[in-house]
Amino acid sequence: MLGKLIDRNYLESIGWRGIRQRKLHLEELLRKAIGLARSAGMFVRIVDIAAGHGRYVLEALDGAPTAPDSVLLRDYSELNVDQGSALIRAKGLGRVAKFVRGDAFDRASLAGITPRPTIGIVSGLYELFPDNALVRTSLAGLADAIPEGGLLLYTGQPWHPQLELIARALTSHRGGLPWVMRRRTQAEMDQLVESAGFRKLEQRIDEWGIFTVSLATRAAGAGSHVGIVVDRESSHEAGVRVLESARKLKEAEARRERPHL
Repeated sequence: MLGKLIDRNYLESIGWRGIRQRKLHLEELLRKAIGLARSAGMFVRIVDIAAGHGRYVLEALDGAPTAPDSVLLRDYSELNVDQGSALIRAKGLGRVAKFVRGDAFDRASLAGITPRPTIGIVSGLYELFPDNALVRTSLAGLADAIPEGGLLLYTGQPWHPQLELIARALTSHRGGLPWVMRRRTQAEMDQLVESAGFRKLEQRIDEWGIFTVSLATRAAGAGSHVGIVVDRESSHEAGVRVLESARKLKEAEARRERPHL
């Protein structure tokens, strides 16, 4: 009983609730990207450059408006490649999907992906790396691979209320080092994406303001608008919502901690 209570408290922590909501937002925008690409007369060729086990992508295909032409999942971990490949077989997707080992920060490797992807995904990766130079290299590789009018889904983490707990209790994928996450404002993340040659279209964010999922299109040139036009939330508006969510969360925590008289 005690073990179940500990598990429940852990899984119901705000961080895990945010991750589950991020999954839903990623699946929603991936399905939207598939529909937009197909309606624009493009092949639907998906690549996730740091897919973990690939569950997000593969489960999103269940409710997609149309089947993809190909799905390429990549990850640096051999264990993830093996388990993700098993999941592909279990879902009967072996004809369209495959899983290979790959480095998400190797520009030449990303640029050489064939066939060229029309939808790129990078989720939950850049938050683990404080160096913006690595992020720029990765995004440049995606920009090399994705043709004009193609689409990119990327995640952000403007803040997290459990940074110290995570750093002290968990190890990261970087050689067992403490899991110290890099918070970037949404404006900073969007600027990195824009400087690589993409233009942001729209965004989702959880009610606590922890995790964002954004959709962008590959532009023809810096500052130009090419691709599919979608209503979008400005970075300023997104930032205001993040701050408001953080304020409400802190107020709620303060009420819970206030002693009853």
